[in-house]
Amino acid sequence: MKRRHFISGIAAGSAALTSGLSAPALAHPPKEMPSYDVPEDMMPKLVPIAEGATPYEVHVDPDNFALYWTLPDNMAMRYTVGVGRPGLYEAGEFYVGAKKEWPSWTPTPGMLEREPEKYGKYRDGMPGGLNNPLGSRALYLFTPEKGDTFLRIHGTDDPSTLGRRVSNGCARLVNDQMVELYDKVPIDTRVVLYEPLTS
Repeated sequence: MKRRHFISGIAAGSAALTSGLSAPALAHPPKEMPSYDVPEDMMPKLVPIAEGATPYEVHVDPDNFALYWTLPDNMAMRYTVGVGRPGLYEAGEFYVGAKKEWPSWTPTPGMLEREPEKYGKYRDGMPGGLNNPLGSRALYLFTPEKGDTFLRIHGTDDPSTLGRRVSNGCARLVNDQMVELYDKVPIDTRVVLYEPLTS
């Protein structure tokens, strides 16, 4: 998906994601969501966007580590995210094909091939929970051609990964912010992951 000027003078970009659908469900989800020590400039904020942007879509800018949930009247909620490492990012247009609370996680075949020593022990999956790589919530990205792309927007318990290229392709928000976004985004929502300007 080619970049366009989307956020009032800020060029929008991308984010990518990975993970599986299988593994046991979480038997006992945490009763309380912990709060995270996130710098003030990385907290969600309401921002103006380019005129004519369609409301109620997700747009991810990898160069600015920003995810935008578009709203009416040319406004959006901006969240700071961590994105995929170089070479593991996939730009494009997707839709939310599934949503899961405290999702289980299974490493993708690509992850097992790249780092078998790290991911091999999880090949049968990991139940959901705070230490699960998908965190508190996950939005599963699909295309009409492929169905599930194994790209995700998901939670994390590690704020140090925000504003960085750290993942196997997934875009991540801290868990409490991911819960907030998850509650807003319905199934079939359009998601655009823009091409990065830098590799």
